Amino acid sequence: MKKQLTIFVVLIFGLITANAQSRFISTKGKEIIGTNGKPMLLKGTNLGNWMMPEGYMFKFKDVSSPRLINEAITEMIGPDEAKDFWQKYLDSYVTEADIHYLKSTGMNSIRVPFNYRLFTNETYLGATDGNRGFVLLDKLIKWARKENIYLILDMHAAPGGQTGDNIDDGYGYPFLFENEQSQQLTISIWKKIAARYKNEPIIMGYDLLNEPIATYFDAAKLNPLLEPLYKKITAAIRTVDQNHLIFLGGAQWDGNFDVFGAPFDPKLVYTFHTYWTDVKQEVIQKYIDFRNKYNVPVYIGETGENNDEWIKNFRLLLEKNNIGWHYWPYKKMDAESCIVQFKQPLNYGLLIDFTQKPRSTFKQIREAGPVNRQQIKQALDELLKNCLFENCTPNQTYISGLGLKP
Repeated sequence: MKKQLTIFVVLIFGLITANAQSRFISTKGKEIIGTNGKPMLLKGTNLGNWMMPEGYMFKFKDVSSPRLINEAITEMIGPDEAKDFWQKYLDSYVTEADIHYLKSTGMNSIRVPFNYRLFTNETYLGATDGNRGFVLLDKLIKWARKENIYLILDMHAAPGGQTGDNIDDGYGYPFLFENEQSQQLTISIWKKIAARYKNEPIIMGYDLLNEPIATYFDAAKLNPLLEPLYKKITAAIRTVDQNHLIFLGGAQWDGNFDVFGAPFDPKLVYTFHTYWTDVKQEVIQKYIDFRNKYNVPVYIGETGENNDEWIKNFRLLLEKNNIGWHYWPYKKMDAESCIVQFKQPLNYGLLIDFTQKPRSTFKQIREAGPVNRQQIKQALDELLKNCLFENCTPNQTYISGLGLKP
């Protein structure tokens, strides 16, 4: 009787465990598996320029990273007004209405770039609050859960800088790989995120580092350091979270998979990025070969920024090869190479002009300063209004090119 009872308890525990696991997206061989147990082809976009502003989407040139954008805005309107602007910006650029719309197009998932500073007490976008990242993600998760659209959390900017360009909001070199303190902070942040969301099934997984090690640096020196760091981060996550997928991007803009050995975790997905290439099989064949070699899923976390014909044809090529996609980005100002766009504010050219003037000394900042700061404030207020979903315009041919509903 005791033996039978033991077997019964084991069976019940197994059923409970299996049921719990079925709540989360998983993997099987080369496939990402949905909660229905069937293969799931990712189709979606990136919430770029939200928690991780980028200069080109502000129509700026050399002022390209969040730190530089904030410096320019602060020099134009002062620290208090800048802090107020950024708080309103984070509350306006992506709202529940945006997530509802994205789901209505037929997407099943969204990649969410974030800056690590949102989870530390470092000053970021005018404020110092280590809880800001969770406040934003909690809102987003609530909206995504309501719409049943899955999220991938993407550390777009890591401590010390993982890329060495504006992409990581750093200081021009991927210091992360040579600095133990930055690595430990990266690991700590991911573990903190995983501990908070370990039981949240609307989160699909964690994209550990966006586009590590740009092409400008010594790949022979830095590339061997990438996968060992991925292993450390993953090990820390697994101490608190066994449920979620781990997404690993290759070196050199997520393009080089030669840095990877055999898979070291049962729930890995390997992600690559490709822009401005020919629509040819050979562009993606090396990633397919990697998938076949190791029997693991691959998907493209970023692509796009091209004309509608290319958008469609490359999407068809990806789907022909069973590769899911997240096109970049969701929203931009006065641009057709995205899902929705919004109008550039009146007098916004004054901001652009300011960012293009020399500002390396206080004398230059004074000389570059706007004649009428109130016009700058009005332009920024208008940007906050224009970027709201209700004031955006869908780019219908772009959306149709993605095989979605405008």
